[in-house]
Amino acid sequence: MKKRDFIRNLGYAALAAPMVASAWEPLSETLREPYPEGEDDFWDRIRKDYRLNPDYINLENGYYNIIPTPTLQKFMEHVSEVNYQGSYYMRTVQWDNKKRIADRLAAMLNCPEGTLILTRNTTESLDLIIGGYPWKQGDEAIFALQDYGAMKDHFEQISGRYGVVCRTVSVPNHPQSDEELVSLYEAQITPRTRLIMICHMINITGQILPVRKICDMAHKHGVEVLVDGAHCIGHIPVDIEELNCDYYGSSLHKWLSTPLGAGMLYVRSEHISKIWPLLAEHKRDPDDISRLNHIGTHPVHTDLAVANAMDYLEMIGLERKTQRLRHLQRYWSDPLREVPNVMVNTPADPVRSCGIANVGISGMKPKRMAEVLMEEFGIFTVAIDYANVQGCRITPNVYTTTEELDRFVAAVKTLAARS
Repeated sequence: MKKRDFIRNLGYAALAAPMVASAWEPLSETLREPYPEGEDDFWDRIRKDYRLNPDYINLENGYYNIIPTPTLQKFMEHVSEVNYQGSYYMRTVQWDNKKRIADRLAAMLNCPEGTLILTRNTTESLDLIIGGYPWKQGDEAIFALQDYGAMKDHFEQISGRYGVVCRTVSVPNHPQSDEELVSLYEAQITPRTRLIMICHMINITGQILPVRKICDMAHKHGVEVLVDGAHCIGHIPVDIEELNCDYYGSSLHKWLSTPLGAGMLYVRSEHISKIWPLLAEHKRDPDDISRLNHIGTHPVHTDLAVANAMDYLEMIGLERKTQRLRHLQRYWSDPLREVPNVMVNTPADPVRSCGIANVGISGMKPKRMAEVLMEEFGIFTVAIDYANVQGCRITPNVYTTTEELDRFVAAVKTLAARS
């Protein structure tokens, strides 16, 4: 799609039902400006698509990537339109639209139609598998101390409920090789192991794990693999067929920049029938993945906006976005790696990370570091202090400037000198 046509065409086919005149104001003239081809000019123009709070520099985009204005406007139009049509929309095209958007996302991620559903977030997606897996007493599961807390908690719950044995590994912040990481998980496998959960990108450090190698190893032992890809969709290229995993979940309101409350779950076709749904619905074909997707009445306009977020990503280009995010991370992390009293808790190898990294200061608790960065320097981050990671997670977004990162680097150097 030509960039000059992007705003005009954004999400044109998002609703199957007839549209009425929008109640929302049209895009401003600034937001109708074309997207230049030059790299610096292009990202300067992208920044104009975001309404940014001038009170602080936001380096905590990993929790929720705020929505660019063109996508936000389409989302508000969907809210207005669904409200206008009311029950008529809900009883006619809502499921067709949701499936169509799920199928488009499946094509983007290179997995077959009928193996991917839209959910509300990664927690729902992965807990559908953890809680819905056909566990038997004595079965075993493996996960890492660095995995997300909600999923670790759910494993503990199924341990108490079904007698599942949970085995844990600790992923090093600076691994020497892929083989080191693969062997960590393989060493915990026993004849009773049924499922391994791994992060595609560890949320607290940004480290990218060798998913394909871990999956291939696990399958040799007859073990299935559940991948937490919360930070990957819209951040780095994801090819589910190539990853060879059994299950994959992600939050689309992170790096795909959808409205809050959008996620996805992939289930390999041969596994669909054995997973119990989170909420019961009328009987469906056991191989129909939609039977896992029943959550009752929910904000369907969020589902519709997923298509608009994909439009925006396609306008930028995923490879271009990935390169930009990796550049921004390396822009600030490389200068800090050799600074006394500074610890970068993310691998130096550029293929092992992208836009996310973590940095700490010797002698300073992460919570205090985050407080001082905000109070003294006007920089918003999040503190991480567990699982061998002590520091602040730093997550720039496509609108972040190198001038803002210069301020961050200077602030960290100042705090390190005080330590």
